Amino acid sequence: MGRAQRHGLGRVLERFSSVVIRWSGTSSAFSIAFLVVIVWGLTGPIFGYSDTWQLVINTGTTIVTFLMVFLLQRAQNKDAIAIQLKLNELVAAMEGASNRLIDVEDLSEEELEVLREHYAKLVVMARRDSRLTSSHTVEEAELRHKRKHRRK
Repeated sequence: MGRAQRHGLGRVLERFSSVVIRWSGTSSAFSIAFLVVIVWGLTGPIFGYSDTWQLVINTGTTIVTFLMVFLLQRAQNKDAIAIQLKLNELVAAMEGASNRLIDVEDLSEEELEVLREHYAKLVVMARRDSRLTSSHTVEEAELRHKRKHRRK
């Protein structure tokens, strides 16, 4: 399969999954699912609550659940990437913001813990500061904090 064909198929699948994800979160989708369960339950006596009758709902819900897991994960991944890009743009555009936070989601858990500890220090220092609207990088805040305490 050529690159253009894969790209075209990818776009079709992306559009299809976006439509399904948006639709699955509507009241109409819930109503249809609820109606299916009600109809299935009402047909129980007709089919004598047989194993086949139970298998129909089990198979149907299993297939839908299996497919929805992948669709929901795809949508969540896309949303997470979009949010991260927007946050990266804000961090990159803000004067005085720490650029170490750009692509922070790619750091290891240990590296994230180190950053969390730095920002926990910043919170402690900010709570001691009388100006609530003042914001700094960790380094700036530590430097200002040290200067304040040298003057006392």
